[in-house]
Amino acid sequence: MDSKIKAAIVGSTGYGGVELIRLLASHPQIEVTSVISSSNAGSPIAEGYPHLTEIRTELLDGIEPAAIAAKADVVFLAAPAGVATKLAPQLLEVGLKVIDVSGDFRLKSPALYEEWYKKEPAGQAHLDRAVYGLAEVFGEESKGADLIANPGCYPTAALLGLIPAVAEGWIDPATIIIDAKSGVSGAGRGASLGTHYAEINENFKAYKVNKHQHIPEIEQVLERVAGKPVTTTFTAHLVPMTRGIMSTMYATISGDRSDRDFIDLYRRYYENRRFVRIRSEGVLPATKEVFGSNYCDIGFAVDKRTGRVTIVSVIDNLVKGAAGQAVQNLNLLMGWDEQLGLEFVPVYP
Repeated sequence: MDSKIKAAIVGSTGYGGVELIRLLASHPQIEVTSVISSSNAGSPIAEGYPHLTEIRTELLDGIEPAAIAAKADVVFLAAPAGVATKLAPQLLEVGLKVIDVSGDFRLKSPALYEEWYKKEPAGQAHLDRAVYGLAEVFGEESKGADLIANPGCYPTAALLGLIPAVAEGWIDPATIIIDAKSGVSGAGRGASLGTHYAEINENFKAYKVNKHQHIPEIEQVLERVAGKPVTTTFTAHLVPMTRGIMSTMYATISGDRSDRDFIDLYRRYYENRRFVRIRSEGVLPATKEVFGSNYCDIGFAVDKRTGRVTIVSVIDNLVKGAAGQAVQNLNLLMGWDEQLGLEFVPVYP
């Protein structure tokens, strides 16, 4: 704790990368020593992000493992899918610790990654080496790891909302339906017809129905928790807001349970895990209530008539769904308090 850990951020000009810059600026034990972009190397980062004027004044570095190793102890990979597959092994070889925010190491099966991501997978040895960094559930595994696969934004909201009930056998995993909505920042900064203002404003649409790459990630983790194969129905939607994810989940209840029972179970399960907040009976969370923060808020509504429970889970997709959880994982990796550098209040309204 006498000297700061040096961090590099690959993909600094994406929304996830620039959010890492924001969060790490207030972290007491981390110094960002290199901001990296393959497409904008040599340019000032404030040129593309004027809000960083006089905050980050250096030029963007290019992607060169040896040069990164000379400046950093740990690397956050916030580049598009497919980049980390090739880059992470090189960075590990020169002694760096790697936190991959892109998704290249989340799935343990190379064939499954190729099927859903349509890209060449990483080698099995590195997939096995990667720790899945859902901090509140598998945080102990991140301690001392050198390669952490940061969970996806949709899976973070869905899994935190589902795992306690699945682990306790309170819901039938075969009946799970996940209805998820995200703000458009989840699609990245690149311009596309689907996120054009005129297309998304005053509009609400489903996308990648039954084809979303987060489906196998969710199922892989639920299978691990349930101890048996799990198949879910997951549908993602874009809503005309910048940040936030709401996952509304439905499942058949095993046994006679009430809202109060679910609240008590989840509060026990997430006891002492500061970033998961369980709402009181009759109160459901909203995305604005976690805006700009590392919180995941969860609420419940049991329907005695149908024998099903509705679980509502909300996060900020760029913080708890990406950069915030990545910092949380670094804290765990280093053996620090996982709240370090993340104890800020949500922005409201």
